[in-house]
Amino acid sequence: MKTGTKLALAFGLSAAAAVFAVAPGSAEKAQKAPFLRRNIAHRGLHTKDKTVPENSLASFRMAARNGYGVELDVQLSRDGRVVVFHDDTLSRVCGVDCRVDQLKWDELQQLRLFDTDERIPLFADVLAELGGSVPLIVELKTGRRNRELCEKTNELLRAYGGDACIESFDPFIVFWFRRHAPERLRGQLAAQTEVYRGGGMDAVRSFILSNTLLNFLARPQFIAYKLGKRPLPVRAAEKMGAMRVGWTARRLGAERNHDAVIFEHYLPSRRY
Repeated sequence: MKTGTKLALAFGLSAAAAVFAVAPGSAEKAQKAPFLRRNIAHRGLHTKDKTVPENSLASFRMAARNGYGVELDVQLSRDGRVVVFHDDTLSRVCGVDCRVDQLKWDELQQLRLFDTDERIPLFADVLAELGGSVPLIVELKTGRRNRELCEKTNELLRAYGGDACIESFDPFIVFWFRRHAPERLRGQLAAQTEVYRGGGMDAVRSFILSNTLLNFLARPQFIAYKLGKRPLPVRAAEKMGAMRVGWTARRLGAERNHDAVIFEHYLPSRRY
């Protein structure tokens, strides 16, 4: 085999491998429709002064009342309840220096969100509060019992009558839903390499995750990427059909070139 032919073959195989690695999953129009051209309230419609706290029942009521979709975060308490809370630890929001999964549900209920009357809600209570009125994006946080979290979140969503999709920074969580709940729209959360590096992640893993090179496992149907520059593999996945979702917008204009936008601290249109 001639050198030129070998090089062409090697290039072709490399290109095919790259496409295989980053290709998204396909989604039906009905799966995508509730989320297309929607502005989604990040952790509910919370206020910058924290009088309406993030991920509170009050923030979700406000979002639904204004017709916005809702994005929220779920994780497990020590006794296996699915709770709505973003951070791994309680220090920033509740002033307690421990992990969420170190406390049982009744212990978490003793805490307050940013010194307001709002408490950490159960995911089941949020679903009951929303009642299917607006589309919901559920982010599953990576923890020590990911499979249990996936199973319990999926069970709650199956009993819920409204439009809901899932997303995670963890490709293996998204992969779980690909295998066990393929009817559920799923998305890969990601950000630029420097964001991962700033959080203490090593260079190799940061590169893999920021470029969504594990799409071959999860086959996400949308990619929710931090606003800013998107690397070539992410743009390629979008060209191959992945919905383009942006987070977190804090001023008007983020809707441009996005299929959906996750926003906070301003009031955009419901749809665009």
